[in-house]
Amino acid sequence: MIIHLVPQLRSDVLSVTKSGDVLTINGVVIDFGAVPDGADLPSSAIDTEWIVGVVRRVGGVLHISLILPHGPDAGASVRFPDDIVDPPDGPVALPGAA
Repeated sequence: MIIHLVPQLRSDVLSVTKSGDVLTINGVVIDFGAVPDGADLPSSAIDTEWIVGVVRRVGGVLHISLILPHGPDAGASVRFPDDIVDPPDGPVALPGAA
């Protein structure tokens, strides 16, 4: 799994936990296990505002773009975040999270 982060100035808080192909985003469980290789799943088909663009599986790897909320004083690591590549199961470490 590769999580692409899309920084956005907003006051919300984001919490993400991973278990295999399942993400729990702010308490909402989303199972991406049924997304076959080469397929695109539009964000409009997913019941969360946090996923943007399409979810795609390429070469067996899920690509998911998530909004990363931040405040006006966020540092460069939050405003220009690196992708999160192959995160382990459990809470996903997001830049800027305390």
